[in-house]
Amino acid sequence: MARKKKNTAEEDEIIGKNWQEGELIKTFQLKPLIEPSKLMQEWLDVESPIFDVVEQAIFDKALKKAVKDIKGWSEEDLKMKFISVILDLGYMIQDDKVISYFDKIIWAKVEGIKLTVKADFMLAEGVMNIHGEPYFHFQEYKPNKNPHGDSMAQLIEAFLIGQTKNTRPIPLYGVEIVGAIWRFVIMDGKEYCVSEAFESTQREDLLKIIAVLRKFRDILETRLLV
Repeated sequence: MARKKKNTAEEDEIIGKNWQEGELIKTFQLKPLIEPSKLMQEWLDVESPIFDVVEQAIFDKALKKAVKDIKGWSEEDLKMKFISVILDLGYMIQDDKVISYFDKIIWAKVEGIKLTVKADFMLAEGVMNIHGEPYFHFQEYKPNKNPHGDSMAQLIEAFLIGQTKNTRPIPLYGVEIVGAIWRFVIMDGKEYCVSEAFESTQREDLLKIIAVLRKFRDILETRLLV
């Protein structure tokens, strides 16, 4: 089984402190919402995606492979063999408006505190390898919570950095993935909302995940980019 690639000593120095979710809440006076926000309700209000013949074949193959092998995958296996396929089916692809970035180290001073995080996947404005305003983040770990890092905290860090870099106060969207479990997250100002868990090895849940990703693409093009 392939092992998760370790950061270099230089990367570890750049990334710095491993925050916990509770520390971020306390330090930056964040408010995790108990009930789904209006934005979250809207995002999750989707119908099953309609696939063409090719997409249906890709979906069936990806689901079958995940059901059989996901428990034995490393983070890189998860990313390359499954998440990348779901990104394509969810229309999370770059075009002339946004660029996709993988394993991108981003940083900013937020309220006088330097935050640095490696975003596993990010959709943002940009040119080649230089990113501009970020709109969407993924953080994923396999198979369980990483003992050397809190994936939800890292996603929130990415949001805080994104808020600092963005020129407009827009909500930021993202996903935390732990093995087969996906949880969608929205941060708007100091408030953030986490969805119920979706298990990607369950057919109906995976269809919902893809539909929600496609819905984000619509939100991006009709609201965030205008």
